Amino acid sequence: MIIRRAELRLISLRLRHPFETSFGPISAPKIIVLKLEERGGEVGFGEADVGAGPWYSYETPATAWHVLVDHAIPRLLSKELDSPEHGLRLLDPIRGHPMAKSCIDEALWDLAARLQGRSLANLLGGVRNRVESGVSIGIQKSIEELLAAIDRRLEEGYKRVKVKIRRGWDVNVVQAIRRDYPDIPLMVDANAAYSLDDLPVFEELDRMNLMMIEQPLRYDDLADHAELQQKINTPICLDESIESPADAKAAIKLRSCRIINIKINRVGGLQTSKEIHDLCWRVGMPVWCGSMIETGIGMAHNIALATLPNFTLPNDVMPPALFYEEDVIEPELVLNPDGTINVPKGSGIGVEVLEGKLEKLTRKFWRSSA
Repeated sequence: MIIRRAELRLISLRLRHPFETSFGPISAPKIIVLKLEERGGEVGFGEADVGAGPWYSYETPATAWHVLVDHAIPRLLSKELDSPEHGLRLLDPIRGHPMAKSCIDEALWDLAARLQGRSLANLLGGVRNRVESGVSIGIQKSIEELLAAIDRRLEEGYKRVKVKIRRGWDVNVVQAIRRDYPDIPLMVDANAAYSLDDLPVFEELDRMNLMMIEQPLRYDDLADHAELQQKINTPICLDESIESPADAKAAIKLRSCRIINIKINRVGGLQTSKEIHDLCWRVGMPVWCGSMIETGIGMAHNIALATLPNFTLPNDVMPPALFYEEDVIEPELVLNPDGTINVPKGSGIGVEVLEGKLEKLTRKFWRSSA
């Protein structure tokens, strides 16, 4: 495939309700959407869900835009690519910036699958036609509101509940959840808000039959996580600490965790996501697919990835309508009563991107041709 044109859009979508983590509240995420067009006219889409500031990642919409426009996309235009992996290799000289790279990688995989008339899940080697969905619930104004939100999501059928925690919103919150819901599959996500000095918090959480504690310590740490994992029985799941297959290999060797959350944007695309999946599969470490509150474009990529065999835990693969007032694809992605989401069967990501709606939501636009 030869890429003859690239279009980049910065879009803004409003959330139905602010989503709060230990970093603070999110109300109107800004998302970069890339459209790559092959010389025969077929297109592929990818997106980069970069936070407004350098909180979850050092990347921002401005840095990702700069890397894509000035460095990454020019390396692809007019080049003959024999595979998405080939395109990603052309980006190797660019150090870091995995979210910018993932935008390109997703679009190349979507395009390659469409050119072959195959679904993205099939091209990746997926083994499922439905994926299990868990739900992520942000920090609420009160425990009562949190319990009400959990009740709604359980009624909708979600397989697992994840709640965000931070200092002062942790042990008491989980105790309240376990009082009302003693047996539901439950995990907590700290987004790197704690240190080893907070061991008493984790010892309390360790008594509450949690599936896992996600990213309790620093975003760039593996050593302290290994020490903490030795002191508690609850599996630690790493998120921000794993940005590459090399990070995953180090975490496995150090025994820093027992589970890894794979987010396509965080690790640089579907290719690296697949490599981390395969590495964990070989050593018997389960993985699950995390979410950056994607649009339907990014969520369709997540769903395809989660069909790989080692995604054995419920994923943060949720219908975008749960978060957004409107989406940019059709048909919309929906949750089945049994807590699963069907894998789209069409070629590529399997859904139609509504380019007219994208244009309406666009705050910044750039186009380049070979």
